[in-house]
Amino acid sequence: MKKLLILLVFLPSFVFAQSKVDTIEVFSQAMNKTLKATVTTPSSYDGSKQFATLYLLHGGSGAFSDWHQKVTEPGLVNRMAEQYNLIIVTPGVGPSSYYFDSPVMDSVQYETYITAELIPHVDQAYKTLAKKESRAITGLSMGGHGAIMLSAKHPELFIAATSMSGVMNIDTRIWDVPQDFSSLRQMQQKAMLGEDLQYDSPFSSYTAVGLVDRMKENRTALLMDCGVDDFLLETNRQMHQMLLDNGTAHEYTERPGAHTWEYWTDALPVHLLFINKHLTR
Repeated sequence: MKKLLILLVFLPSFVFAQSKVDTIEVFSQAMNKTLKATVTTPSSYDGSKQFATLYLLHGGSGAFSDWHQKVTEPGLVNRMAEQYNLIIVTPGVGPSSYYFDSPVMDSVQYETYITAELIPHVDQAYKTLAKKESRAITGLSMGGHGAIMLSAKHPELFIAATSMSGVMNIDTRIWDVPQDFSSLRQMQQKAMLGEDLQYDSPFSSYTAVGLVDRMKENRTALLMDCGVDDFLLETNRQMHQMLLDNGTAHEYTERPGAHTWEYWTDALPVHLLFINKHLTR
């Protein structure tokens, strides 16, 4: 009886003001397969009003659940949804797909999936403010590439886009990685994009640095950061310089850190602070 009383005392404080995490499955007609995502809603989500939405993308060889399971602060996504009173969606995509549509592989059509299948599904299933001004996108590593690329190609969907340690250029020759890893990634990219993939300037539209002119035209709010010990630092510096050269407004930061979950756990609240300034409720 004493144990039961203790449970009754502590239970209310445990369930009070909790955000909710749903795992959903979305069928992609473009790829003829079903993919998972999580949708985190704040405790104020009761169906009576609509909410702004953030799409939070995972990195290479990652999964839809990474942002919930791998951060060094447990419950970080829930805390961000609660603090900023918004819906956060974490989609799952192929392990080294970079979020683009392959011109040669039907199984790699992730640009279409995110922009034309997942977003409409979430807008229909949840009380979202289904407009550009109330939707943003961010991600880490490969997901940073996805966020910047998708926002550049679909300015009608996102008011803000940010990247944490992003692959701003898919050309592995400027990544600070072992040669065997570089060669493997190049092989995967050419399988998805074709053997004649052009790495040098003028850059392909399948890489974020190839879209800087669109970024200037779009005027989407942009933020990029990268750790000074990250193997992708040079790709971020390259993007930053190209945006400076063509006069695209953006924010860019280098901070102590490497390509780690410690870095991204610290980075996400900074990115939410930036994104929140641009979202319309």
